[in-house]
Order: sequence, then structure tokens, then C-alpha cells
Amino acid sequence: MFRKRNLVLQSLRRFNLETLISRRLWSRSVSSTHTNAETDSKQTGIFSLAGELASLVEESSSHVDDTKPRSRMELKRSLELRLKKRIKEQYTNGKFNDLLKKVIARPETLRDAYDCIRLNSNVPIAERDGSVAFAFDSVAEELSSGVFDVASNTFSLVARDKTKEVLVLPSVALKVVQEAIRIVLEVVFSPHFSKISHSCRSGRGRGSALKFISNSMSRSDWCFTLNLSKELDDSVFDSLSVLLRSMFEARVLNLEFGGFPKGHGLPQEGVLSRVLMNIYLDRFDHEFYRISMRHEALDRDSQNVEDGLGSKLRSWFRRKAGEEDLKSPVEKEIAVRVYCCRFMDEIFFSLSGPKEVAIDVRSEALDFLRNSLHLDITDEIDPSPCETTSGLRVLGTLVKKNVRESPAVKAVHKLKEKVRLFALQKEEAWTLGTVRIGKKWLGHGLKKVKESEIRGLADSNSTLSQISCHRKAGMETDHWYKVLLRIWMEDVLRASADRSEEFILSKHIVEPTIPQELRDAYNKFQTSAAAYVSSEAAKVEALLPCPDPHDKPVFFGDVVAPTNAIRRRLFRYGLVTSEGYARTNSMLILQDTAQIIDWFSGLVRRWVIWYGGCSNFDEIKALIDHQVRKSCIRTLASKYRIHENEIERRLDEELSTIPSAEDIEEEIQHEKLDSPAFDRDEHLTYGIFNSGSCLLSLARIVSESRPCSCFVSGCSMAAPAVYTLHAMERQKFPGWKTGFSVCVPSSLNGRRIGLCKQHLKDLYLGQISLQAIDFGAWR
Repeated sequence: MFRKRNLVLQSLRRFNLETLISRRLWSRSVSSTHTNAETDSKQTGIFSLAGELASLVEESSSHVDDTKPRSRMELKRSLELRLKKRIKEQYTNGKFNDLLKKVIARPETLRDAYDCIRLNSNVPIAERDGSVAFAFDSVAEELSSGVFDVASNTFSLVARDKTKEVLVLPSVALKVVQEAIRIVLEVVFSPHFSKISHSCRSGRGRGSALKFISNSMSRSDWCFTLNLSKELDDSVFDSLSVLLRSMFEARVLNLEFGGFPKGHGLPQEGVLSRVLMNIYLDRFDHEFYRISMRHEALDRDSQNVEDGLGSKLRSWFRRKAGEEDLKSPVEKEIAVRVYCCRFMDEIFFSLSGPKEVAIDVRSEALDFLRNSLHLDITDEIDPSPCETTSGLRVLGTLVKKNVRESPAVKAVHKLKEKVRLFALQKEEAWTLGTVRIGKKWLGHGLKKVKESEIRGLADSNSTLSQISCHRKAGMETDHWYKVLLRIWMEDVLRASADRSEEFILSKHIVEPTIPQELRDAYNKFQTSAAAYVSSEAAKVEALLPCPDPHDKPVFFGDVVAPTNAIRRRLFRYGLVTSEGYARTNSMLILQDTAQIIDWFSGLVRRWVIWYGGCSNFDEIKALIDHQVRKSCIRTLASKYRIHENEIERRLDEELSTIPSAEDIEEEIQHEKLDSPAFDRDEHLTYGIFNSGSCLLSLARIVSESRPCSCFVSGCSMAAPAVYTLHAMERQKFPGWKTGFSVCVPSSLNGRRIGLCKQHLKDLYLGQISLQAIDFGAWR
């Protein structure tokens, strides 16, 4: 439909009025292919414009180039629409009939579901996978006859640590069945989902949820969150079964869970679990409407009762005070308004009105979740005032309510920020210069040590000659020099908290030798800049005219990226030292240059997409420039054992894929303009859009004697190398969104996987996730 409409619009733009007249679109003598249109045209003397435009579109469509490749999410959308048509054909008398046999248990449905899985894995569906194509008929027959064995299509991975955690994963056949069931359930239940749910619905997702939370926060007085935690037990399964059976007739979807294993937390990122969660929690979404409407109705009733007496009191006060603008407390009372937003298993509430109403709403929501849905709540918090709270952790970010500054105050703060950044630039330039001089000092010291070994240049009275007796026989010059430096540094570090090489060279070697006048001038400048930032800006702000007391402050919801949590993850993943300086990542050093750069680029790309709208995005830019980019350069310098400046010169074009701070805004715009709308739809990209970066190390190179294929589902390419997956952390729910994988099961830690070059790049850049990998491929 949309394609035809676009063709019509293009045709109208392409053909002007003169062209239409020349084609005799308004001519009486033109005959129509439809009898009714011909009769009408003879009677009115006007040709049917709609009929001629239809023929025009038909002519144009024959010349349209349909060879333009579609993106993988566009292809996935077309496959889901094809399945949707089959599902709706089974809807009669208000029920869906026999969906298992007539829709799911059909080879073409399973083939389309398998193609959806391959598209999620970034595998071209034009290339048929012969290894599984023959199995569609047999699986469809097993499903139709009810003999499909779920247990035999699962496998378990046991953690190698003390926990011995068991992870149950589906086979490829079961993944296909789950994907088919997922599409069926989404078609059936999506029209009934509540508007407060942003859980990976079409046109909605994490971005729309944060936007709604930010807007509602600016209009609210109280806020709190509820985070769900629940093991899939019999009560949850029974409730889901009853709910699903109410939507179907005849052959009930007896595989609605698709072998979904019990014993795993309700919030999962599985292919089917997100649909089941939305279906199950949709009962709460509709219950929230009843809760909010009840409290808002009670508030309106109470105000109506008070308005009867309030109108008489207002007139009496105005007569006595002689002021027309005097308002009673009733007029100043704010109407109760309740807001709610749910994204998967995180629920955000905000409310404008008294605290008692917020406590009642929270109590009623907790009672329904516990008593009706049998769910557990983690990290229970009381409603907190939006204006004074330091912020709420929502969807991995910090959300708080701030006052929008006036233009004058904003100008003062902008000047203060410029002064602070200018002072910081001068400090970085000072440190960079002193470190450069310190490195030259190290080279000069090595030169002196080498000269001491030459008899003609040696000075027998020097300190170096006097301590040479402690040098072991056969010790190399470089080794002897390092021993001397280590002894000297141990003495220095006793009185220094910072143990970085740059700090020692700058503060203990170079700065003491700089002329006192130059040091005093630099220190005076930094002191003056700090004083202005801390006090002068406040004095200037105090001189501004006082705001009108009758003007109400303008609030806005502020979304803040968790930079402190991100810094801790950078240290955990080996990108920075404990002091925050960039360092070599030893896990990546054995991989190819392009793969190392792709890993760092993927981390930056996630930050740009996730935090582009955050108020502290400048801090993310600083992390990119000073830590991530430098860590990439130092990793490559250690790989090739050459200087960092040489690496930047040789790999300037490759390193440009890691955008600097100046290129961030342009990168965001290109990301939005170049990619199709379907590629940004979180409903289609679920499990990919929010997937964090994982850390792999090279285990071995594949040889002819030990071949290996790519582990990505649907990929038949040979894997040139085998990699080890490292589970670096497992955050407690709810956690911070840092750009890294926050919850890799310990059962996957140390597992070896084979990946082709394309899918290794896709995994690093965030084009696929760990869900695309078949960890049972070794079996």
C-alpha cells in the first residue's frame, strides 16, 4: 500500500499540469477501461482522474527498479507481515482457531521463522542453508501430531566455577519453533497492549520510554520505581496458560512456551520471553489505569465539595483585603495526576499531588503485583520528592527533575564552563610538555649509563661509577638501567599516592627543574581560574535582577548517563588503570588490527546511540577522547612494539572509525539519516539494539587438521579462528547501562566459539548479539 502511494506521489511530482493535458487526461474522447467510468465521462465530459492515475501508476510500476537491496530489518518486517496474514486468516467468531496446526506446524511458517533468525544473525536469507532446510517438514509433522519433544531439543551448560550454575539453551529446531510462536503471540496480543508499555513494541522502546519519563518527571511532585524479580514457577505458568487459552479455540496453543525452561528469572532477553512477559504484565498495565482513574476521580470529587464553600470564602476575603488577585488555598491546590511507564520488568511511577496519594498508589500497585500476579519486588523504595531527590535509576540511567535556567543565568554558567575548560586545557598542555621532557630525560639517562661503560668517557668519581660495583656480572645495560630506575622510584613512591609513569616524570623530575617564576605564574593562573569557577560566578549571578516571585519556575526532566559506573567498567575490562589512565588491553592484543579497532569502535558506537540525548554527554566525549581512543592506540602500539605516534600516523584512516569528540554530533545525524526507519525500530532489533559489548580473546587459529565453522545460527562460513568468551561481570538487577554486557551467565565464561570474520565484526559493532551464537555447535 505504501509503495503504491509513493509511486502516485512521485508521479504527481514528475508530471505537471501541461503533461497531464498533453496526455488528454481531461479529454472527452479518451475512453476508460471501466464501463462506469466511461459512462460518467460521457455525461460530465470530464475523464476520471483516479482511473487515469491508476493506469499511470501501472505504467510507472513496470519501470520501477525493484533490484534495490532492502535492509535486513525491512526483510524481517516483510516476513512477519506474511506470517501475520496467515494468522489472521484463522480468526473467526472472535477467536483464533487451530493456530498450531494451520499456522505454526507448516513448513513455510517454520522456514520464514528460520529466516527471521538468520536476519537477526545478519546472514543473507538469499543463501539457503542446506543443513537445516530438509528438517522443516519433519518438525512441522511432529508439531502437528503433538510428538515434538522439547526436552530432546535442549542442552545444558554447567558453569566451571564453584556455583555450578546450569544454563538450559534451545537447539536450532527449538529456536525456530519459539520464533514462530513469538510472531503468533505478538500478532494476537499486540493490539491489546496498554499504552504505558514501551517494551519493544513497534515504534516504542527504551528511547521512547526515557522521553516519556523525562516529560512526566517535569510535571510531577513524587516519583518511585518498582523492579520485578521472579522465578518462573507453576503459578506463573498456570496464569499464562489460562490467559492464552482464553484467546484461542479448537486446538489450543499447547506449545505456547516453546520449551521455555523453568528456573530462570522472569525478565530474560530470550526470543520468546519478552512476549510472554508483556502478555503477563499487561494485566498490571490495565490495572494501573483503574488505580490512576480512581485517585484522580477522588481528587476531583473532593475539590468539588470544597468549591461550594471556597467560592463564598474567596469573595469574602477579596472584599476584606481589597485585592482582586487573592487566591484561596483551594485554588492553589494541584490536581492529582498519576503517570506510569513500564519497560520490560522496570516500572516507573510519578505523581503530581500530595504524598499520601503517592503512597496509596504505590501500595495498591504492590498488592496487585504480589497477590494477583505472584511477583516479587526488589529494592523497594518509598516515594521521593522529584525536586530534592538526587535522581532515580531508570533503564540504566539517572533521571532527575531540574529547574530550567533563565538566559542570564545560563550565560553566567556558560562563561564559568568556558573558564574551567580553558584552565583544564592549559593543565593538560603543561602535563603533556613536562612528560615529554621527562621522557627525554630518561633517554639522556640511558645514554649516560652507556657512556659509563666506555673507558675513555667514564668518570671514576661519578656516583654512577661508584655504584657500578652492585651491578651483576653479565647484566645488560638496559636491564641495569631499569634496576636503577626501580630503586629510585621505590623511594619516590613512598611519599606519592599516584603511581603512574606520567605523574612521576612530571611532578618529581621536570617540575622541580623549571624556573621558579614560570611555576609561580602557572600556579597563580590555575588558582585564579579555580577561584572564579567556585566564587566569582556566584557573585556575578547574585548581581542579576531578582526573578519575579509570581513567575513559576520551569522544570524539565534530566536524563544523565552513569559516567561513574562507566569508568569502573573501563577499569574492569582493562582499558584504564586504577588511576584512570588509558592502558593496553591484553585480551585483544593477539587479534588483527581491524578487529581491535572494531571492538573499540563498537563501544563508542553504543555510547553515541544510547547517551546522545543525555545532559552530560560531554563527559562521554571526554571518555572517548582521553581513555577509549588512547587505549586503542596503546593496544596497537604494544601489538606492533612501536611508538604510539607512529601507530597514529600509519593507521590514521582506520582509527578514524573511532569518532573524536568533534565528530560525535555528525555521527549521530548520519546514523539517523543513512539507516532506514526499520533498522531503528526496537521491536525488530530487540536483543541487538540494547546488547552490550563482550570481551573475546584469541584461543587458537583454525587449521586443516582441526577445522571449525562459524557458530552463528544460519551461517555456514568457515571460522578462521576460535575465541574464548570472558564473562567480566554480572550486575544485580536493576543495573547501570554502561556499554558492556551487564549479565553474561557464568556458564558461558571461558566457552570457546568459532566466528567468521564478518560475524566477529558484527558482534563487536553491535550488529548482532550473543543470542545469535549457537553454543551447542561443538556437540
